[in-house]
Amino acid sequence: MDENVTTIHITKVLSSLGIMNLLEEYPNLEKITCSPSVYERTSSNYIQALNQLDIEVVKQYRWGASRQSCDYEKDLLRLASEGYKAKDIAEILDISVNRVYYLLRRNKTKLDTNTKKHDYDEIISLKESGLKPKEISEKLDIPLRTVYYILNKK
Repeated sequence: MDENVTTIHITKVLSSLGIMNLLEEYPNLEKITCSPSVYERTSSNYIQALNQLDIEVVKQYRWGASRQSCDYEKDLLRLASEGYKAKDIAEILDISVNRVYYLLRRNKTKLDTNTKKHDYDEIISLKESGLKPKEISEKLDIPLRTVYYILNKK
């Protein structure tokens, strides 16, 4: 039970049981916000009953996740600026590689590293010397799709 909360945002259509649970959990509730689609699917009788209890139900968009800072973000940026690869950073910080890429994209203006450009001539010469794309990828430690992209570029 949270007595300090006066406004909540819901993502599901209100039902009688749902309203009772909300009133129990938030005794000082004054305002409920929801998306227009949830509002339209909620019974007008429920909305009127809540209005009689001095609880306002309002349509409000809440798109996307709220932007939250994480405690390891500075470490991630430091490791990236030192030249660590995303996979290594993920292992060091014990987070997913996708999370590393997301945070790097989100903070790309804070990074003062030069983006690594692949040596096209080296990749082509390795291919001509008989190495397969997968071997080139492993040797140069670059994504396989990058090797294919460079080799198929006209």
